[in-house]
Amino acid sequence: MNGIHLFLFGVLPYLSVLIFLVVTIQRYRQQTFSYSSLSSQLLENRRHFWGSVPFHYGILLVLVGHVVAFLVPRAVLAWNGVPWRLYVLEGTALAAGLLTLFGIVQLLVRRASDRKTLKVTTPSDWVLYALLLVQVVTGILVAYMHGWGSSWFASALSPWLRSLVKLSPDVAGLATVPLMVKAHIVNAWLLILFFPFTRLVHVLVIPNPYLWRKPQLVVWNRPRGGREGA
Repeated sequence: MNGIHLFLFGVLPYLSVLIFLVVTIQRYRQQTFSYSSLSSQLLENRRHFWGSVPFHYGILLVLVGHVVAFLVPRAVLAWNGVPWRLYVLEGTALAAGLLTLFGIVQLLVRRASDRKTLKVTTPSDWVLYALLLVQVVTGILVAYMHGWGSSWFASALSPWLRSLVKLSPDVAGLATVPLMVKAHIVNAWLLILFFPFTRLVHVLVIPNPYLWRKPQLVVWNRPRGGREGA
């Protein structure tokens, strides 16, 4: 086992989580109002809809699948014991990945082609989009090149992830994992590391105050029916 392998799968996960926690908390304490999606929907809505909706629904399904395989790997393996159920699960996962890819490509094209949207796009946005695109593409390639991912995720990756949670990383089992799978894993940790520096932090904040705050008062600064000074 070489040092790079140990760093990528035994050190990088902890480093990413540490930076995620420290920067996220610090940013919330010092820049609370930066916890926003900074949506550009008002600048252009049609392509935003066809990018944002497929991306969010697709990525949500993919994440749920990963979490389930991590939490209950035996149940996943038992489900996959019946061929038609395995086909349904794999087909659904691939469809969710393709839906996510369609959405993020639409968002990227929109960012690059719409003048007003491009003007408010920051360098961190481009880095974030690049990491997300790599994550989605590598995930789809893993599903295409190395079939039955739900089964080997539950049998190979779940034990490694559990070892990380127990603070006793066992990276030996990943030595024979295909290169594309390793790229997918490493990019995921890089995405987590970069997460607190991006607009994605808005997913951590639930707008509870909206449930009990007083109604917002809107004051017009000019007559509704005419122009100022009319």
